Amino acid sequence: MPERDLILREAAKIADALAETFAPICEVVVHDLTNPSHAIVKIENNISGRSVGDPATELGLTRIAKPDFPDKLVNYANRLSDGRVVKSTSIGLRDGANRYVAAICLNVDVSYLNGMADYIRNLTAIKDVEGVSERIQAPRSDDIVKFIRDYALARNKDPKSLNTAEKRDLMAGLQERGLMSLKGSIDEVSKVLGTSRSSIYYYVK
Repeated sequence: MPERDLILREAAKIADALAETFAPICEVVVHDLTNPSHAIVKIENNISGRSVGDPATELGLTRIAKPDFPDKLVNYANRLSDGRVVKSTSIGLRDGANRYVAAICLNVDVSYLNGMADYIRNLTAIKDVEGVSERIQAPRSDDIVKFIRDYALARNKDPKSLNTAEKRDLMAGLQERGLMSLKGSIDEVSKVLGTSRSSIYYYVK
């Protein structure tokens, strides 16, 4: 197989992989620089409207004319015919005689990404509301202990010294805050109050 054909074959494999990886916003093009009038031999994720058989771009022609042209140009600004901005990368492939015979070019539609970025910025935007300070979190067993101790402290008592009426009121407060729906809540409350599980069930009812 001629060296040129071998390079183009391998370039096509790379183009397929890149196109699948970055679909649908990254166009991948393989150019045959030995045939500038019909340079495009493969185009995937077509966003430029070009076709196989179309001629080389100005950059491709420059690469053909200048052997010292850089092997790769990365992330340079480009623009489609409809005005969309794209980010382009061009990689030149040389043969054994150090001549450019092919190129792989990537064109990323950054207008699509910029639109997504604007959406994400709007979605994540927050504002401070005067007088509002809130923290949202799921209740935990530690909250049961804290609520009971705060309740008892407000009455200058130890949790174990609360009377029946206070215990009923305490249980109502725990239920109102959803703390009694936590796993192990009965055991936790009975331990802090120093009373039996059956007594806690009685207060709950």
